[in-house]
Amino acid sequence: MKISICIDSVFEDMDSIKALAMVKAAGFGAFEFWLWHNRDMEALAAKARELDLACVAFCTREFNLTDPDKRADFMQGLKESILMAKNINSPCLITQSGDDTGKERSFQHKSIVAGLREAAPLLEESGITLLLEPLNNKIDHKGIYLVSSSESFEIIDEAGSPNIKVLFDIYHQQISEGDIIRQMTSNLDKIGHIHCAGNPGRHELHSGELDYARIFKALDSAGYSSYAGLEYFPKEAASESLKQIKEMIT
Repeated sequence: MKISICIDSVFEDMDSIKALAMVKAAGFGAFEFWLWHNRDMEALAAKARELDLACVAFCTREFNLTDPDKRADFMQGLKESILMAKNINSPCLITQSGDDTGKERSFQHKSIVAGLREAAPLLEESGITLLLEPLNNKIDHKGIYLVSSSESFEIIDEAGSPNIKVLFDIYHQQISEGDIIRQMTSNLDKIGHIHCAGNPGRHELHSGELDYARIFKALDSAGYSSYAGLEYFPKEAASESLKQIKEMIT
């Protein structure tokens, strides 16, 4: 299993440059993060090159696909984010649906599809993959529209681009729907990235009800070849929890 470390959660409140050094010291070769417009991207890219770390994903500037009136904002943010992705050699960008606007779900669903179809030529030309991430609305993201992985897979099919896939966040989907292994292994062609955290609490992978050793084994057996991003908030020393994860996957 290829692993990337989300520096904004695993090393929460730590300077980004120091966090990259911690990723390297823990023996991992890839990282990801959330927002790009509030950090020194030039310094981050330089440090990643110095440490020979791969940036595998970060978030787009806008998350408002449910509202067609905000489509222009989404597209402008996507263009800016694509440029940043190319500068740091990140193959993927992460986006979310945006909030439920209160309109009929079919209307919002179609708006997401239309926005992704509009984005597709930019993504295909740049070689960047856009990852659409469903979230849970029970605990962490009240009011978000896209919760179901099944609807997310439908949207990806309707968008019809090889450069648009689902980010399957195991923590969020365990809260939203469960049935984790079957949902992922039945839809591997639509999944471009995975996020991992323990549930409940969004802490270490070995905490809570999820058996990540079994999940990773099932994904490996099914032929999953993209990254699994560690997006958890440590309760113990981050270096110790990362050591345990390394032992799990070797």
